[in-house]
Amino acid sequence: MTGRPRKGAPVRFAPGDGIVPAHASDPVLGLRFTIEARYGGSVEVDLTGLHPRPLAIAFAGALRRQSQLGGSLGARSTIKQHLQAYLRLFAYLREHSGAKTPADLRADDIDGYEAFLEASGMKPIHRHTVLAKAILALRSIDADQPGVLDEGVRRRLSYTSAQSAGRSQPRDAYSPFVARQLRDAARADIGKICRRIGKPLNDDDSDPNLRRVTDEANARIVASGRLSSGDRAFHRLYFMRARRGLPVSTLAEDIHGRYHLRATDIPPLLTFLSLETGLEIECCKALTIDCLQNPGPGTIEIAYVKRRARGAEHKHIRVRDGGIGTPGGLVRKLIEVTAFTRLFVPSDSLWLYYYTGRKQLRAGVEHPHELVDRWTTSHGIVDDDGQPLRLVLSRLRKTHKALWYLKTQGHMARFAVGHTPEIAARHYADIPSLRPLHEATVAEALSEVASAAGPIILPPDDEDSWRRGDNPSASDGNIGALLDGEQDVWLAACSGFDRSPFSDEGSPCPQPFWGCLECRNAVITARKLPAIISFLDFVEDERAGLSAADWAMKFGRAHDRITKQILPAFPESLIAQARREAEEHSLYLPPEARQW
Repeated sequence: MTGRPRKGAPVRFAPGDGIVPAHASDPVLGLRFTIEARYGGSVEVDLTGLHPRPLAIAFAGALRRQSQLGGSLGARSTIKQHLQAYLRLFAYLREHSGAKTPADLRADDIDGYEAFLEASGMKPIHRHTVLAKAILALRSIDADQPGVLDEGVRRRLSYTSAQSAGRSQPRDAYSPFVARQLRDAARADIGKICRRIGKPLNDDDSDPNLRRVTDEANARIVASGRLSSGDRAFHRLYFMRARRGLPVSTLAEDIHGRYHLRATDIPPLLTFLSLETGLEIECCKALTIDCLQNPGPGTIEIAYVKRRARGAEHKHIRVRDGGIGTPGGLVRKLIEVTAFTRLFVPSDSLWLYYYTGRKQLRAGVEHPHELVDRWTTSHGIVDDDGQPLRLVLSRLRKTHKALWYLKTQGHMARFAVGHTPEIAARHYADIPSLRPLHEATVAEALSEVASAAGPIILPPDDEDSWRRGDNPSASDGNIGALLDGEQDVWLAACSGFDRSPFSDEGSPCPQPFWGCLECRNAVITARKLPAIISFLDFVEDERAGLSAADWAMKFGRAHDRITKQILPAFPESLIAQARREAEEHSLYLPPEARQW
């Protein structure tokens, strides 16, 4: 472009603006270097132990290029995963390949490496991700040094694997029982944290010496942000408290906890924030002090970064805003309580806290597994089997989604917040913890369909209602004939013998006589109970002469319909009277009972 752009003036390009500059190869050839990741800090890379050296230099250059601005590797943890994948590949090449340089590699080396990973028992998805890291490195080498790789290798780099990676096992949610324990424990600890910070440690105002030494230690923290365990003020306070029988085992955390968040505060804070908002745990860890935006009536937006959403990393979520029991209020409180710590740790991270150790004031959350285990143990949180819970923070988002799914009763339009209905259904509704709910719903629906397709059962009160015409569904003009027995078949009264759902209209019903038990045209009243009980006794006797499979195929549905739906609808007195009548009259059964 020529000249400096000016408002209102057309932009003009020179012929040379469209020329792509020649590709510059990687000038660094070392095997030991440091990568400053865009997220998570620096990575110390040492590949000096890899052989052959020319191949190691090529892979080291690929790792550097992919970690640069605009490259595919942005997080420290991802860079380390790629590094480990390179080490695995080189271990295979040393044993199974004679390649010394990138030009010596062949497509069989890549295919053999894939087969090696499969033979080692690696699952398809894991194998795919490990192999993909080696493929990406080789593609970077090919782009950096065009023509150096064998043509067969270049064709092989066009795809990761000829095998399907399969479908991943969805991360499951915690049950409402576990979620309630986590939320209650987090709320209790958050209240304690807010009451603790800003209240200086002072055990006994009546002891002027102890008060003077404590005030000196507090003054040192106010001045420098922390008090080292080697400081004389800390030593004096420690031994003075020990001589008076006061607790000293956690003195450093106790005295710093009045001014800073502590590392042990992070698990309940992260747990509550993720459970209440549904934010991914890595997004919660990356929150900054300017994340609260666009306040509304009782709500506010939290701005966060989701690195996995390529091209749409910067996102917003609207949450409740009020006291510390709401996500907005909690974030605002965290900004407030970390303001003092921020004087000594220049960071915009929301998470600043004191951690006992050499680097006492820290910014950002890394891998708090030990702290999380300690927190759940201290509250006695258990899983659904009553065993101590091994809390995985990454499952909290799924837990939030599962609870919202239950609250919306699976209404997809309300449930799919921030996702398309297809993604919401596949990733957040189709999870193991919600499977019993789905199965129960399907079973209930099938029961309703089976009930709707079955006969109409009229206990005495309902029969009287039909005769009086009180029931709108009994609008048929032949109600009297139907209930008085003029349209009786063997087990029921039939409201449509020539309108059977099992044949064409106008044709007689082709079903055996117990088919009435599955027909919507059938009406069963107390008058038919003796015949039904006689048939039930016959069905029970037939168990002895038929195999279990044959009996279930012939009489199973009729038996279930009688015992689980028809007889329970009538009073015990009527059933007993019908049983006596059936025994006295020895009711005849049609021949088809034995022939069908």
